Formats: sequence, structure tokens, C-alpha cells
Amino acid sequence: MTIPFVHRNLPRLLLQARESVMTHTRPGLREHGLSDQQWRVLRVLGELGVVETGRVAREAFILGPSLTGVLSRMERDGLICRARDAEDQRRTVVELTRQGRETVKRLSHLIEAHYAHMEKSLGKQKLAQLYALLDEVIALEQP
Repeated sequence: MTIPFVHRNLPRLLLQARESVMTHTRPGLREHGLSDQQWRVLRVLGELGVVETGRVAREAFILGPSLTGVLSRMERDGLICRARDAEDQRRTVVELTRQGRETVKRLSHLIEAHYAHMEKSLGKQKLAQLYALLDEVIALEQP
């Protein structure tokens, strides 16, 4: 017996789209010894600079306990450094090291080249619509 659904499985489609995009990105990440999670952290720090660890977790969509291990490996590999927040010693902030910035810079060219390919294939307007629709879905589902 099957259960009839009116709508397609949106979460699965979003995951499938993510995997499709990441198929082009992962080889470059692996060449630099990075996991998907580590790249998300690098991207967040590359865009925002010095960031409190809680915000890194939220922006990179990594649960706190997992983030601790990810940051430890990244610190060991010389990509990031952690320090106590000067304004609130209870908090820890994270920032890119020189090596981390260079890694983000190198990988940004690969990432941007893939986005340019997507823009050329889909068209600038469709890609902009996709971004706008995703932003709307995210806003719609916020508490």
C-alpha cells in the first residue's frame, strides 16, 4: 500500500540539490584535506572575520559538540586560532590564521568558478530567483 502525497518531498530535493552542488566542490576540498564542515567554518570566518563559537555553529549549521572536534582539528592543522573574547572571558572567538586565509582565498576561486558555471547554465535571472526563493523559504520557516 502506498500513501499518496500531493507535494514532492522538498527536504529530499533540497538535500539532493546540495549534494549535486557539492559534487563539484568536494574534490577541491579534499585536495586541501578539508571536510564539508571544515569548509563551512572557513567560509563563515572568511566572510565574517573574528566570530564567537556559538555564531560559528549557527552560521555553519554544525551542532556544538561536533563543532568542538572540527575546531580542534582545524586549530591543529593551523587553519584557525581560538581565544577568549576580550569583552567576555566566558566566550571563545575563532579567527582564520594566515594559512586559513590563504586556503579560503584559493578555494574561493574554485567555488566562484562553479557558481559562474551555474549562472551561465541557468541564467543570471534564474539563479537570482533561486536565491530569492530559498531566502523566502528560510524566512517562512523561521519561528
